[in-house]
Amino acid sequence: MKKQKIILVTGGAGFIGSHLIEKLVKDKNNRVISLDNYFTGIRENHISGAEYREGHTKDIEKHIPETPDIIYHFGEYSRVAASLNEPELVWDLNIRGTQGVLEFWRKKKCKLIYAGSSTKFTKSRSGVAGRDISPYTWAKAVNSELVRNYARWYGLDYAITYFFSVYGPGERAGQFIGSYGTVIETFKQLYLNNKPCEVRKPGTQMRAFTHVDDTINGILLVAERGMGDEYSICSEEAYSLFDVAHMFGCKIKMLPATKTSRSDNVFDTDKIKKLGWKQTRTLKEYIKSIKINKK
Repeated sequence: MKKQKIILVTGGAGFIGSHLIEKLVKDKNNRVISLDNYFTGIRENHISGAEYREGHTKDIEKHIPETPDIIYHFGEYSRVAASLNEPELVWDLNIRGTQGVLEFWRKKKCKLIYAGSSTKFTKSRSGVAGRDISPYTWAKAVNSELVRNYARWYGLDYAITYFFSVYGPGERAGQFIGSYGTVIETFKQLYLNNKPCEVRKPGTQMRAFTHVDDTINGILLVAERGMGDEYSICSEEAYSLFDVAHMFGCKIKMLPATKTSRSDNVFDTDKIKKLGWKQTRTLKEYIKSIKINKK
């Protein structure tokens, strides 16, 4: 009988974490455990067949006595502009929390898949490097460096993935629209409620919107075959915020620019493609399906 594999997903009740768990539990040899503090994760995202534990990642050893075969560390604070108003929360969740996960990883000696932030590859409109535009971007860049160093110092297996404006079913909506809302879900809800799409100035900032299904497929390939840094899971096309509003057919309401305004163009995906990844979903198709279902 095949040995059961123990898989730990931090942030397993979140948008990407829940989609990942949905795929992982399909293999009956997987025992999937989620650790989430429910800051943005929700219990409605729970997937049958997984185990859910509530707690802070800085206390991971208390909540996870098991020795995982692999850790997917996705349980971090993940908003750029909002982090300017709550740096202490970023330090708590992304510095203290991730330090707890890395120490756990060092002791358990399994493989770690870390979700880096693609913002480090960008620049703000004023020319500031992406890693330095907010507490969130800085913490994520530092954590990526720390993951690489832990692997070097202690001979550990790891891979770092980078996501690009992930969209799809289950994005944050309702009470999360605004500071913690994602662009596509925010526009979708405004469109469905016949309200104008709210676009931050200048509106020409580009995003390489990537469907969650393609993102999850990339993550699983990296977990199985990847090693090292810079696995960019990125769509082949980028659109401006104006482009997206026009795709929905919304009227546009302009909002003031933020200090963190930036553009994510299409990034080099050669490394992930060498593992067998390819894009299968497009933003145009996704928005078209939303519009058809509204009729």
